Parts: sequence; C-alpha cells; structure tokens
Amino acid sequence: MSQRLDEPLARLRKGGAKTTEIFSSLAGDQWQRVVYSEPYPWTVRDLLAHFYSAELGLLRLMQDIAAGGPGAPEDFDYNEFNAAEHKRLAGVPPAQLLTDLAAARESTITWVSGLTDAELDRTGRHPALGVVSVEIFITAIYGHQLMHMRDFARIR
Repeated sequence: MSQRLDEPLARLRKGGAKTTEIFSSLAGDQWQRVVYSEPYPWTVRDLLAHFYSAELGLLRLMQDIAAGGPGAPEDFDYNEFNAAEHKRLAGVPPAQLLTDLAAARESTITWVSGLTDAELDRTGRHPALGVVSVEIFITAIYGHQLMHMRDFARIR
C-alpha cells in the first residue's frame, strides 16, 4: 500500500463512521425533512440514497481509470444520473440504505488500500471535477459527502 493513502483512507473511514452515526440516530419523520428543494425535493432519506449511489458509481469510475480507462463519459450529466438514481432507490428503506452504504464504503476502502503510486497518478474524468487523478477522486468522495453533511446539519 502506498504511504500516500494513509490520510485519504483515514478520511474515508472517519467520514463513513460519522455519516453512519448521524443517520443511525434518526427516526420517524426526520427522514422526510427536505434538505434540498431544487431541482426537486431531496429528503434526508434521499440524501442517504444519494450517498450510496455516488459511492458505487465513483468507485466504478476510479476502478476504470486505475485500469487505464477514461472514467466518466465526456457527455455525462450528473443531474440526469442523480434523477434516475433518485427514482431507482425511492422505495428502499433507510435501514437498508445504511447497511448498503456501509458495505459500499468498505468496498471502496478495500479497493483503495491496494492501489499503487502509479495507479493513484492515473487520470480520468470525474463527473463534476473533470479530468483528475485517482488520488483526487478518493479525496473527492470524502469531500462530496462532507459537503452534503454540512447542508444536512443546517436543517437538523
């Protein structure tokens, strides 16, 4: 394992644990509180579903880039992707999403743990950031979740 991974892995672990802790403390109607009203209402439950969906999608993109692929297509529309995922995951209960997110984060951590310096340096397209290294992708996963958690904290 590359020593460059010590801090990013610690952040992924800490962020995953903190997110699980916060969401696990919610009950009842707290899941229906609206975090974002545009472009359509995103409830707290929807935000948790988004975390799960993003974790899986970003891991697949990083794996593609590390293997020499391009990452996200040039015409990738993350708003369209998010809307489709919002619909796809609409019926999944929060408890299942929490379990699925924890498993997805563990998959990310396990995969990231095995990266070499050469793989960390490979570049490809991130859906929102453009062409970046795998190392930046890892940081972006943590940062993406942190950004949304700060928004969630404002309505809590």
